[in-house]
Amino acid sequence: MTSLLVQTTATTETPAPIRRRGGGLWTAVRTNTKAMIGLVIFLLFAAIAIAPQLFTSVRHPNDLAFTPGEQPSGAHWLGTTMLGQDIYAQLIYGTRESLVIALVAGGVATILSVLIGVSAAYLGGFADDSLSLLTNVFLVLPTFPLIIILATYAGKGSLSVILVVLIVTGWSYGANQMRAQALSLRNREFLESARVRGERRLYIIVFELLPTMTSLIVAAFLGAALYSVLTAAGLQFLGLGDPNSLSWGTMLHWAQSQQALQTGMPLWSLAPGLCVALLGASFALLNYAFDEISNPALRPVRRIRAKRAHA
Repeated sequence: MTSLLVQTTATTETPAPIRRRGGGLWTAVRTNTKAMIGLVIFLLFAAIAIAPQLFTSVRHPNDLAFTPGEQPSGAHWLGTTMLGQDIYAQLIYGTRESLVIALVAGGVATILSVLIGVSAAYLGGFADDSLSLLTNVFLVLPTFPLIIILATYAGKGSLSVILVVLIVTGWSYGANQMRAQALSLRNREFLESARVRGERRLYIIVFELLPTMTSLIVAAFLGAALYSVLTAAGLQFLGLGDPNSLSWGTMLHWAQSQQALQTGMPLWSLAPGLCVALLGASFALLNYAFDEISNPALRPVRRIRAKRAHA
């Protein structure tokens, strides 16, 4: 009896191992090839956007400081424009605006998606009908013509206008997903117990409901960021952005306007186009990878297939 009591006491007093928060997620990301490729590309662009002066010696890439139309060389890796601007320096300094557009527009559009979609599902009744109607109206609108109209009449040339246009046209798809997910969770036991405890609606939504939707929120942000990168580049390419700004889309606009491909300067068009594609690919890869990481149904299938392949 005494030995049994000693064993029980020792068992209860043994400290449980402490898990480091975020360790499991980082391990999952580190072991996922898609996630690592997307993360490396994104971090590279982020470093360039934060400190562009570390990647080029040209401090004012819009200045007409060089011989116009130079071919790529040691002094100008991508050559110069028809006005005498260093193309490589413009590419480096244009990273900041392109990345800001992706993160700000994607982030605000995701916040709107969460607010509208989750509120509609949880509140129900007239609020659900009204917010769902608003979401469906934006879903059926032809997006790109609407973007062109808004960008044209709201004040051509401003970065803030581009951001507003992207946010207004980019939130509805995510809101529809949030509403569907929240509807499936609304009557779960952990939410019912919070209601029985007398918790307020805001508390239940923020601290009980949203944490269970983290993977969907991250996926919505990555999708909105991808949409913002590609759409902003398209708007600026069409001349609906600030022609004097430094961004990849503006570089594409000027390359097209001054016939870079026809005059033997393909890198002027190819370099910013490749950067737009790479940044978009990084968000897409992170989105696919995070879906695999956060969805338990995908991981066993992958392991079973791997075991069968080895067998």
